[in-house]
Amino acid sequence: MADFRGDQAAGLRRLLQRPQSRIVTFSAGSMGVGKSVLVANLAAALAGQGREVLVVDENIEHGVATFYGAFAAYDLQQVIDRERSLAEVILSVAPGIRVLPAARVVKQLARLNAVEQRILLDCLGEIRPAADVVLVDTSLDHPLGFSPLGLAAQDTVIVVSPNSRSITEAYALIKKVSLGYARRHFRILVNKARAAVDAQAIHDNIAQVTSSRRLARLDYAGCVPFDEHLQQASRLCQPVASLFPNSPAAKAYQTVANELLNWPAAEDDFGGLEHFVQQLLHLCHRIDPVAIYA
Repeated sequence: MADFRGDQAAGLRRLLQRPQSRIVTFSAGSMGVGKSVLVANLAAALAGQGREVLVVDENIEHGVATFYGAFAAYDLQQVIDRERSLAEVILSVAPGIRVLPAARVVKQLARLNAVEQRILLDCLGEIRPAADVVLVDTSLDHPLGFSPLGLAAQDTVIVVSPNSRSITEAYALIKKVSLGYARRHFRILVNKARAAVDAQAIHDNIAQVTSSRRLARLDYAGCVPFDEHLQQASRLCQPVASLFPNSPAAKAYQTVANELLNWPAAEDDFGGLEHFVQQLLHLCHRIDPVAIYA
């Protein structure tokens, strides 16, 4: 009989020997805020600084791979099922940027048995070169109402656009995750902002409500302005920095990337991919698949 605990410990030791990754999840309370486009451009800004970026994509359609004009034929779930190799699943979409499609496996995390969890652990440990930054582009369509990858990550960024529906649903998401999963810290990033002062005001208003109701602490992650250059670049499946490096959007992504790399770690954060995997496996054991899928 296989010794899962021994295999798991060996896998974690391999991860500990690697440079620690910054792992950031991007979520939204509603469609239409431009989350995937934001993640794709932020990955490009980080790669432009010489960082190795891995995007874990939970979206089946219109995800980060699609933004770069690539087609995600396979999913990490097929690696766990031993149908495909990791090399067949992971996509190199641009220099320094890889995309790992994970829409199927994220919805099945609660059902993974010990052997499948071991395979998942080994898959993440096999990724070479190691990622300096892992960006998780979450899906709104999840059985739990929120991605387990978001719960396990070091930082969770809620992407908001400057309209009442987006703001209301972003607050509703924060409330649900805070009360349901005891997540007490989020960052707010305002996309398609009219002006920096307006974006700051949106954060301040949401933060005041969440603080007064003792739900969570919110930090401001910055803003990306509404910019026609960004729309033109997206239509050509290119990051805005590649085509219009001096545009307002390109400069904003650079600013967000710089600040992301310097966000302080939480006191209970042991750092990097190793801690992320430990948290993820712990969540797998806690989640009741019968309650979710009944």
